[in-house]
Amino acid sequence: MSVVIVSAGLSNPSSTTLLAERIRARLDGVETELVELRPLAHAITDAMLSGFASGELASVIDRVRRADALVVVTPVFSASYSGLFKSFVDVLEPGILEGTPVLLAATAGTARHSLVLEHALRPLFTYQRAVPVPTAVFAATDDFASADLDARIARAAGELLTAIGHAPQAPRRAGGPEFDENSEGFVDFAQLLGE
Repeated sequence: MSVVIVSAGLSNPSSTTLLAERIRARLDGVETELVELRPLAHAITDAMLSGFASGELASVIDRVRRADALVVVTPVFSASYSGLFKSFVDVLEPGILEGTPVLLAATAGTARHSLVLEHALRPLFTYQRAVPVPTAVFAATDDFASADLDARIARAAGELLTAIGHAPQAPRRAGGPEFDENSEGFVDFAQLLGE
């Protein structure tokens, strides 16, 4: 089993790549490969203009095609995925992701951008006929020190492994939501919006 992890982080070091590495660490027992898009930015632009991917980009696209599953991680810009991330998806051949399980993840400075997973990433990969796992992973800057982030990563990674037939699905919790509003660390949404 192989999982390709695509990180669209632009800086170095990158919180997006840091999140990708943390997810990778939870994918026990499968071969993983981390692909950073930043060094491929010029090749991605060339492929968009010419309609033809070559060199390292062509090799990455082939590895995506052959992967049993994907993890995709993007920074949030202007309330959506980054342009580099979308450009990479745009140069993939039609149908290449059909039926492929995908773990969706994103990073941003604040939790206000957390819905990007559901309003931008999930529809994009559904359109590609990929199969996004139920749990997506969002990490704001403050989340990197949070046990809640580790729990979300573990759950999403477990779902991805289950989707490729590598691990039994984690038992469902008996009653109650995943995150109890009375638990420590819960922040009311109105408070996040500053109301």
